[in-house]
Amino acid sequence: MTRARNNWVLPVSLLLAVLLELLPLPEWLQPVRPYWPALVLAYWLLELPERIGPGVAFAFGLAGDLAYGSLLGEQALRLVVLAFIIERFRARLRFFPMSQQSLAIGVLLLNDQVIVSAIQTVAGMPARPWGVWLEPLVGLALWPPLCLALDLARARRKA
Repeated sequence: MTRARNNWVLPVSLLLAVLLELLPLPEWLQPVRPYWPALVLAYWLLELPERIGPGVAFAFGLAGDLAYGSLLGEQALRLVVLAFIIERFRARLRFFPMSQQSLAIGVLLLNDQVIVSAIQTVAGMPARPWGVWLEPLVGLALWPPLCLALDLARARRKA
């Protein structure tokens, strides 16, 4: 059997990441919402670096800025930094066992929180709640099932 080429998985997963970010959550869960665009983009940066890079991350971030109504360029900067780091260390990250890869993604998401805090401090916005620092832990926990789900979607076989 040959593997099907599922070219639809990439754009659909990116769209779902944006929609999951827009999904309303109760107020007490809001601070620990995983940063879905970063998680999905990280997966594609590791799996298809020839199709996804910092330019796509920038465009995806600007689309996110417009969709979420955040400071224009904030999401773009966050995702470009993530893309640059993943692109730089892709050869190592790709061959880590899933537990170490999850830990690395958690550290990247923690770096993302530092970037957001710095941007919002410079912009004069109020301090963020302490719960947002738990968000990288949620992303770390969601990384293995997300990878499995996207791997399965990409590798569906023809009948």
